[in-house]
Amino acid sequence: MTDLLNGPSDTRELVATETAGHAIVRTLEEHGIPRAYVVPGESYLEVLDGLHGSSIDTIVTRQEGGAAYMADAEGKLSDLPGIVMVTRGPGAANALVGIHAAWQDSTPVVLFIGLIPKPHRQREAFQEFDIQGWFERGAKRVFVLDSAERASEITTEALFAARSGRPGPVVVGLPEDIIRERIAVTQYPPIPVATGGISRSDATALRDALGSAQKPLVVTGGSDWTPEASNLLTGWLEHAGIAAAAEWRTEGVVSWDSPSYVGPVGYERPKPTYDLFAETDLVIFIGTLPGDVLTSYIARQDWASTNFLVSMDPMLRGRSGAVSHQIVAKPASFVRDLVALDIEPHAEWSTWTAKMRAQQESFAALPEPGMTGPARMDSLMAHLVPALDDDAIVTLGAGEHTNWAHRYFPVRQYPAMVSAGNGSMGYSIPSAVAASLEFPERQVVTIAGDGEFLMNGQELATARQYGATPLVVVMDNAEYGTIRTHQERQHPDRVSGTQLVNPDFAAMAVAFGGYGVRVEDESQIPRAVADALAATREGRFALIHLIVEQRAQAY
Repeated sequence: MTDLLNGPSDTRELVATETAGHAIVRTLEEHGIPRAYVVPGESYLEVLDGLHGSSIDTIVTRQEGGAAYMADAEGKLSDLPGIVMVTRGPGAANALVGIHAAWQDSTPVVLFIGLIPKPHRQREAFQEFDIQGWFERGAKRVFVLDSAERASEITTEALFAARSGRPGPVVVGLPEDIIRERIAVTQYPPIPVATGGISRSDATALRDALGSAQKPLVVTGGSDWTPEASNLLTGWLEHAGIAAAAEWRTEGVVSWDSPSYVGPVGYERPKPTYDLFAETDLVIFIGTLPGDVLTSYIARQDWASTNFLVSMDPMLRGRSGAVSHQIVAKPASFVRDLVALDIEPHAEWSTWTAKMRAQQESFAALPEPGMTGPARMDSLMAHLVPALDDDAIVTLGAGEHTNWAHRYFPVRQYPAMVSAGNGSMGYSIPSAVAASLEFPERQVVTIAGDGEFLMNGQELATARQYGATPLVVVMDNAEYGTIRTHQERQHPDRVSGTQLVNPDFAAMAVAFGGYGVRVEDESQIPRAVADALAATREGRFALIHLIVEQRAQAY
């Protein structure tokens, strides 16, 4: 059209545009993502620029492995995927450890990796790597954004893939030239995730199985739960008088104080629950499967065993032993339907549950604290546990030191325990930082071993920078204790490759801006615990460096 007075005019509406990198950030905002854990790199500067002024908190970490562990912990603690952003090559390699943890724990995580420009591919460019080759066997999906127009679409698909079915990690590659391109603003709303439930035939099978069982057992696991489902299940179990055990490192679905809770099961499971799988005549696994960690491929392997498996994975990846019935449902949907079923409690259920509960209470009873002599971890727990809030959270890495938490830490309000089921060392500090950021109003305690702590202890700098306030307990026995235990079994009196010489961890904590105290004698423990907790209440992280004797074990 031509305006006779003013010449030619264009009546087309102006189209809003943005770069693909900014589109990714906007889409994450629209999905409610609260924060991203990043190690910056020049390969994804356009995404970092999009985060400037964003509602998403940018948590700058000190190593990609720590960033990935933080995202994994956040994926366990919330109903949204944890987000981690790293650069190509070395950055991607460092983040891979967290992706393995997320894969084995079924944690929703989305890893964004900056990539070399498209024209540089297959020329041995600086930091070039094969994203598909590295990640496609250890992630649910691997996307590469080769078309800028699909930035919002692929971000939405990645968030959906991480949460749908059996949750897990998803990887998105971002070529640096593509994310700089300008595109029309396009919105892709969140994709609903199917959650399943108990069908009519499932309900019949479950009623029949419970009706003929004398010692039924529920085993909870995984992290795909909600506080509401946790409370509903606990109430139903108590009403029915049914026992519930927790998979190793995932305690807290059923409260520590519940008369139905009979303890953790898993590797080196403690005696109160050691014979559970042999005694029970029905196991209902919710959110987890009878795989290596729970059974060691020994327990519940008889094909005559009655096992009900509640999982959103129709392939039941990781399962071993008999499958009597599978119910395709996420834990919250299963529990919602379970409590609506008309199931008559049996008197023998309560009798067996009470017996196992009594054993758990005896096992978890706090020891008498020592007054003098070398410092002991059980004395520290005896002073720490009574001082904890009811909703305290504990995070763990890997090693024998974690058994003190399994035995004594009172996990009462879901989520309450965050750990890496794949035995990944270095998880304690990053997960404690993430937990404190996600739940700033709750006490967060992490129990770390001396070897495990130094793998990502530098993330205390991240805690200081963003105001995370965990209490860190470093149990220093100057060795890789778990490996030493295996060594003593297979090669007694031939200690090799397991001994450590450590720095002053308390001094490190002070250097990073927190409170630190070194404890070598029993008499020092009460004051150390009180002062450390006071520091966290005042807005600082705290660290207790506990020097203990070698070979001291929780059970």
